[in-house]
Amino acid sequence: MTSPADVSVVVCTYADRRWPQLVEAVSSAQRQAPAAREVVVVVDHNPGLLARVRAELGGVVAVGNREQRGLAGARNTGTAVATSRVVAFLDDDAVAAEGWLGLLAAPYRSPEVLGVGGRIDPLWAAGRRPRCFPPEFDWVVGCTYTGMPERASTVRNLIGANMSLRRDVLVATGGFRVGMGRVGARPVGCEETELCIRAAQRFRTGHFVYEPRARVLHRVPPERAGWRYFRARCMAEGYSKALVTGSVGRGDGLSSEREYALRALPAGVARGVGDALRRGDPAGLGRGAAIAAGLALTTAGYLAGSVAQRLPAGRLPSLTDPVPSTIPRSVA
Repeated sequence: MTSPADVSVVVCTYADRRWPQLVEAVSSAQRQAPAAREVVVVVDHNPGLLARVRAELGGVVAVGNREQRGLAGARNTGTAVATSRVVAFLDDDAVAAEGWLGLLAAPYRSPEVLGVGGRIDPLWAAGRRPRCFPPEFDWVVGCTYTGMPERASTVRNLIGANMSLRRDVLVATGGFRVGMGRVGARPVGCEETELCIRAAQRFRTGHFVYEPRARVLHRVPPERAGWRYFRARCMAEGYSKALVTGSVGRGDGLSSEREYALRALPAGVARGVGDALRRGDPAGLGRGAAIAAGLALTTAGYLAGSVAQRLPAGRLPSLTDPVPSTIPRSVA
């Protein structure tokens, strides 16, 4: 049975301005009881910030990103440094709740579990959710969204702000694909989705578990709560999904999205309209309109990404190509 002592927590960071959030994220990981074996802080090509982490954050393993700039390379670097059988990833602007690590570790008692993720609740800068921001699109701000399971369940993929994977799965798959996913503040993603699908295709008897009791709070700054970011993130998500399907195929790459678009989104629109008509909440119409717009923008991004995939410069390596990785196979 895996315990928190078999888990290394990796926190990736890149910007000096996020220092207060980083300190709180690391502190929340270090307060877990039972404790993780280690907390690894990976700094993405920012020597000054790396020096500050080493000088001011006690009890962590601090290392610079050894791969290409971006979150995928930083996560691979953290995996390479980690010495535990399980690697948990916590965003630098997230705060882990009490008991988070133990709940993530528990499902690994089954050898068929490849990875475990938990619930991510938004911590809005204004103290409350914007009235027209639909919970069906909380993935825009990196959080659990309406349509996800409400109890422990098998899922296709995990969400990066609160996830863990067996280290040998990360090693066998070559880790996260560098070149896919977020670089700095660029609103793209899906590198964890692509990795989870690729891992499930390699380990056919394995699966991923979503445990909503393993909870973290994810900070949402004011600029991410508005229309401009919503629009950019939806377009980027669609584009990223096209890259994912180019890597793992449309069947697996869009399986969850089909269910989400056919069930969760129509229900969300109906709920918004119902709130406006029955409860006198005009913001319900705004939420319904945001769902429709978000779906259209994400679809447009996907079509743009699909066109880009047909161009030589836009091609993402396929599963038949090797995945370069700096992750060593042995664990100390």
